Amino acid sequence: MEGPVLAAVAAFVLVVLLVIVYLSIRVVQQYEKMVVFRLGRTNELMVRDPGLRFLIPVIDRPVKVDVREQFIEVPSQTTITRDNAPINVDFLIYWRIADPLKSVVNVANFPGALQGVATTTLRAVIGDILLDEVLSKREQINEVLRVKLDEVTERWGGKVTTVEIREITPPRDVQDAMNRQLSAERTRRAVITESEGSRQASINVAEGQKQAEILKAEGDRQAAILRAEGFGQALTRIFEAARRIDQKTMSLQYLEALKALGTGPATKFVIPMEFTHLLDPFVDFLTPTDAGRERPGGPAARPARAVGPADTPPPAAGPEA
Repeated sequence: MEGPVLAAVAAFVLVVLLVIVYLSIRVVQQYEKMVVFRLGRTNELMVRDPGLRFLIPVIDRPVKVDVREQFIEVPSQTTITRDNAPINVDFLIYWRIADPLKSVVNVANFPGALQGVATTTLRAVIGDILLDEVLSKREQINEVLRVKLDEVTERWGGKVTTVEIREITPPRDVQDAMNRQLSAERTRRAVITESEGSRQASINVAEGQKQAEILKAEGDRQAAILRAEGFGQALTRIFEAARRIDQKTMSLQYLEALKALGTGPATKFVIPMEFTHLLDPFVDFLTPTDAGRERPGGPAARPARAVGPADTPPPAAGPEA
């Protein structure tokens, strides 16, 4: 009988030891903190860090607290703006536990308490802002909400890190007015853009025409200069060639000109007086008869007249007797 009794006692003692060991050893994860209540009391020294921790069985009661950043979703809330416009707003709150002892001792349900405070704070913040500012100043509203919620949750050991408004839904009539305003604004921008493009195009065309006129004028000027230079060079060469031309050559040129005039249909010609002087060198090559016939004003051209006493030449003076 003693053998089985001893075996049963040993087994009981072993089970008790295992239970004591199980109740005495706790593993705290890296993202956790453990608050230990000893006989129902705790303090800052009873907060355990991550790792293997030992407790006094039956006397100590551990409470683990997750210190990772978490979020809660606040459902759509109907609020009234400063100008009495009802809007629906839903947002997200990102938070974490900064003081594990306060989060366990001062509040029973931190996420639920945070959501309730966020709802009332949202109504207070939106009630002081006009509808247009609510729609255009979302970042400022996020910051105001974060600061106010952080002030409230500090006594609970929490820390509100970010508040993000996801959607703001204005009334139907306000949405229609916003759509009309948006359409009008887009039309205005389109008209301004089109007019700006037309103005720029006109400027570009005028600038192109100006440059073209400038280039054309520059080309005409260069062409006139080249023509003048060419004409000047031609006159210089003509003058140099004319200086080497004698009177006979000029007379031949006049004769060629007369020949060309004679082939024309004109019946009257205007001949300069200098032409008669230019024909004098050719008179020497003509016979006296031909010269008298050809030369204007020669003997053949003058009529014969009687020779009178007045025409008799005076006698030659002889030697004195």
